[in-house]
Amino acid sequence: MNDQKCSALFQKPRGRTRIIQCIYVVGFMDLFGVSMIIPLLSHHVKALGASPTVAGIVGATYGILQLFSSTIVGSWSDVVGRRYSLLTCLLLSALGYGLLGMSTSIALFVLARIPVGLFKHSLSICRALLSDLVSESERPLVMGHFNAASSVGFILGPVVGGYLTEHEGGFYTSSFTCAIIFITNAGLVWMIPWSETLIHLNGNHSRNDATKGCHDNNCSKSVCNGSHASSHGRVSAAEPDLDVKAPETRGVDSGGSKASPLQRAWRQLSSVGSKIHMVASSDMWDLFLMRLLMALAIMLYHSNFSLAMEERFSLKPKVTGYLISYSSTLGALAGFLVGPVTQLYGNNMPALLLHSTILTCLLILLYAAAPSVSQVLLTSTFFAISTTIGRTCITDLELHRGGVQASGTLIGAGQSVTAIGRVLAPLLSGLAQEFSPCGPPSVGVILALAAVGLMLIRIPKWDRRGMAKESRTD
Repeated sequence: MNDQKCSALFQKPRGRTRIIQCIYVVGFMDLFGVSMIIPLLSHHVKALGASPTVAGIVGATYGILQLFSSTIVGSWSDVVGRRYSLLTCLLLSALGYGLLGMSTSIALFVLARIPVGLFKHSLSICRALLSDLVSESERPLVMGHFNAASSVGFILGPVVGGYLTEHEGGFYTSSFTCAIIFITNAGLVWMIPWSETLIHLNGNHSRNDATKGCHDNNCSKSVCNGSHASSHGRVSAAEPDLDVKAPETRGVDSGGSKASPLQRAWRQLSSVGSKIHMVASSDMWDLFLMRLLMALAIMLYHSNFSLAMEERFSLKPKVTGYLISYSSTLGALAGFLVGPVTQLYGNNMPALLLHSTILTCLLILLYAAAPSVSQVLLTSTFFAISTTIGRTCITDLELHRGGVQASGTLIGAGQSVTAIGRVLAPLLSGLAQEFSPCGPPSVGVILALAAVGLMLIRIPKWDRRGMAKESRTD
């Protein structure tokens, strides 16, 4: 009887499947458009007359804005709903890229980067939406496919952007094309059949009691987002909405009377603040610290890759470009391996994360000490796979520990931690390169070893908490 209940809860309605497929397309087009612009930004700002120092400050503006806005926008998506927040982010990002296409001065260039820095969180909201739609066992597979789709877009975008740049006014054409892509994405999100999935989720809410009988059959997690226990550091929050919002966000107060726009804004702000506070006060510092350490290690590996290949092996930039493209392609394809590898580990994400982190650390060490290009090629092959699996694991563990009720806040907080790494990595890389071209990856090895040590200390505590939670649910 329990098996029948579980199968009814985990069936995949067509509406949910269509949404997942649409989100894959949104992820692909998002990074396709962005990657058309990224390689051209530094050239354009210098063409506008900026000195190297000013160009560096302007380039840092985006990262700083992302650092402070990631968690806020992610939490906001938990409050107002995924559809509304995703549409807002896509349209305001399109505005930023449209302004970039009209930037004929440094001031206008900086102005164009502000809405993009504040609201270019569409991929994070897409990941939060996917975590709302799928069960915990399905999540690594779906996240892996989403990462693969978006990575393919990131690989193809520079090809199109480079082609457009060869023509007169190529940067402006690329910017307007990117803006059109984001507007198209917004239209796609608008047309997604949200109502069918809402009916599915609401049906699960009405069957919460039925999920209790699934624990004995390894079916303890319902697709219903409000059924997760909140204990031992897990973030307790209101259920995330795809499109149905709480009364205070719909313009109606708790008594049923119409609330003023100022009241609605204040309630949304209060809800966002409470969610961020719950994440900040939860016992998840170890996961966020591991994310920071590994983000720094990976960024240091990539930071001077082209220069190191030239100085160590006299490789031409063209050959180095082929090597980078090869690694990026493997990273995209590795997204399809996440699901099978997770099943191979029996959904034991801590063990998988530990092993992928150890492998990443070893590969960075081999790259730093590589005596030939062939060894660099070998390390790049497995490095692309291990980092792809590791990123998916850390996100899945954050959602598992914190609960998908605040998935937008958790994913946004993770992106803020990664943004800190983007600020620190160039500084560490510059200092390390003063000593040797192998300096940045050598520092990366030390940071990755620190992450491994932290995991060895903390994983037993995660296991004890999981066993305690299972004993309470039995």
